[in-house]
Amino acid sequence: MKFVDYVTITVRSGKGGAGAVAFRREKFEPRGGPAGGDGGHGGSVILEADPHLYTLLDLRYNRHHFAPNGLPGEGGNRKGKDGADIVLRVPPGTVATDTDTGEVLGELNAPGDRLVLVHGGRGGRGNAFFKSATNQAPRYAQPGEPGQERNVTLELKLLADVGLVGFPNAGKSTLISTLSAARPKIADYPFTTLEPALGVVYVGEYQSFVMADLPGIIEGAHEGKGLGDRFLKHIERNAVLLFVIPVTSEDPGAEYATLLDELRQYNPEMLYKPRIVALTKIDLLPPEERTALPEAVRDRFPAEVELFPVSAVAQIGLQPLKQRLWEHIQAERAHEAEASGR
Repeated sequence: MKFVDYVTITVRSGKGGAGAVAFRREKFEPRGGPAGGDGGHGGSVILEADPHLYTLLDLRYNRHHFAPNGLPGEGGNRKGKDGADIVLRVPPGTVATDTDTGEVLGELNAPGDRLVLVHGGRGGRGNAFFKSATNQAPRYAQPGEPGQERNVTLELKLLADVGLVGFPNAGKSTLISTLSAARPKIADYPFTTLEPALGVVYVGEYQSFVMADLPGIIEGAHEGKGLGDRFLKHIERNAVLLFVIPVTSEDPGAEYATLLDELRQYNPEMLYKPRIVALTKIDLLPPEERTALPEAVRDRFPAEVELFPVSAVAQIGLQPLKQRLWEHIQAERAHEAEASGR
């Protein structure tokens, strides 16, 4: 299934039905009082987060969603039928924005979250509603309220615990395919990953986290170069950032600094996330350098940076990396729970 993370749709709510003007005409009551029922409410268009979805593909090919109108009221105090709501299911992590004004309408982060995009018009009151001691035979009723229409842009930001950050061909796809059951495309040329891939990484019994393999970043990505900033937005939702840098690079430290700068220029708040550096492809180093990094490599990184030499192909150093990622994730989850008061 194709990954779609950006789509614009047009939604319209239903009009409210008009109230009725009617009077009771029963046997023995030839001049009965007002009996006009209210009109039905128009249908609304609602977003709902569905955990079984991970793409906006369904909405790409069905971009117009118009809810039905409410029916008018009837005599005998009968209310008109309400228009049915339209519920559009989207993946958790979807952000809805008014396309024309840029206003953020809301986000759906947890399964079951709902967001009303356009409210249905209220039905008009029938003449029975307006009866009073001084006006016992009103001959007027309210029209129904009009519906609303707007263009809405839906943008999916992946909700993953760990996001892989790196240049093209750094070994991200190989790493996630080894740590999880994800099967992204792997080849020996850049930009083999053209869309995000999610994988579940198991640490122990009843312990797991979600890892996202994101398309490679290049210098100037925040300005739209390469695959541009289309996928940088997914990194915003990751709890922990795992920088993937080949140990065989000419200057691994410079690569790390460039990646960090791209994130900073896109959104400075991403620099506050916990981050770890996985130095991949250490199977290409001499055996004596695979567990203890050469000083020449270590000195190229700031002292506070956590470095993990790994090889997905040779299965070297993966368990310590998973364990450290899990510790960071647990700390982030505890912090979120404390912040939300749970």
